[in-house]
Amino acid sequence: MTTPWGELALTRFPEDPRDRLRAWDASDEYLLRYLAQEGVPLSGTVVVVGDRWGALVTALAEHRPAQITDSHLTQEATRANLARHGVEPGAVRLLTTQDPPPGRVDVLLVRVPKSLALLEDQLLRLAPAVHAGTVVVGTGMVKEIHTSTLRLFERILGPTRTSLAEKKARLIFCTPDPALERPGSPWPYVYTLPDGIGPASGRTVVNHAGVFCADRLDIGTRFFLEHLPGGGGGRRVVDLGCGNGVVGTAVALADPAAEVLFVDESFQAVASAEATYKANGVPGHAEFRVGDGLAGVPADSVDLVLNNPPFHSHQATTDATAWRMFTGARRALRPGGELWVIGNRHLGYHVKLRKLFGNSRLVASDPKFVVLKAVKR
Repeated sequence: MTTPWGELALTRFPEDPRDRLRAWDASDEYLLRYLAQEGVPLSGTVVVVGDRWGALVTALAEHRPAQITDSHLTQEATRANLARHGVEPGAVRLLTTQDPPPGRVDVLLVRVPKSLALLEDQLLRLAPAVHAGTVVVGTGMVKEIHTSTLRLFERILGPTRTSLAEKKARLIFCTPDPALERPGSPWPYVYTLPDGIGPASGRTVVNHAGVFCADRLDIGTRFFLEHLPGGGGGRRVVDLGCGNGVVGTAVALADPAAEVLFVDESFQAVASAEATYKANGVPGHAEFRVGDGLAGVPADSVDLVLNNPPFHSHQATTDATAWRMFTGARRALRPGGELWVIGNRHLGYHVKLRKLFGNSRLVASDPKFVVLKAVKR
């Protein structure tokens, strides 16, 4: 990536030489070009929210910015990109969306996230640290910035306008108004599950901002809950890509002797899963881990993996994440262990499972979804 601070060699995480997706886009370039051309002072506290793969903080590393992200993969990509360019450890402060934000922000740079709820949550958390002199600039591709996006900035921080588009990217300029009466945060959001979905029926769900289907049970998860495997005997179970944790919680309710590992690359998701589990007073043992799928889970140590894999990486449609999840599950499962997957029919997960496990069985289906089972031989 060419920036006013020099050429940067950037990669996503995990690094894959076959991956054609870049670790930056035109909106990153537009924002950095604007900062340099306008001479925006960067000597104060610079905070970057939503940096996708660390491109922004790597370019601005000499100004010792703080990065706030919901993504474990983003943090790992950022660490790798900073190290590749010889940035000393600690020059960039890596924070998660669950960490307390800096107490004062002089320059706030926002890479607009896909989730409007996550943007709302982060702006509300940062608003007390923003002052009248804070420079606030957002960035995103044109298709990511909507009227609702601008209204959020205006409602929480102050008057907002946009730039002209360049290479299908746009900037957002916000002038902070310290006298603005800000709304209270609606997050986390709590609701009760419907009846007729097995052990989780009528139970409580807690969702932090940005978690998929934060205000209701999505139809795919509902279908999965209706067809979860039975059994017991103290199995070690993984809710892989756990989201709000409702699937793993349902397993724990049905089998109090089970040991359930909730894992997701989203800090918001894992916080939601832990809150959901605790809100229902589930007996037994559970572990909550933010990470890259099943990396770090010992081989041949798991009896059951439950998975609803995402098929988007930010705005890009890709099956790379699902393939890595399936591969990780096969390694972590004991012989005879099972991977259960819920997915849209058109994604063809049965082909991948047969290639990897040598088998795939259809457990349940409806016009939109399939539940598949693969067994490690």
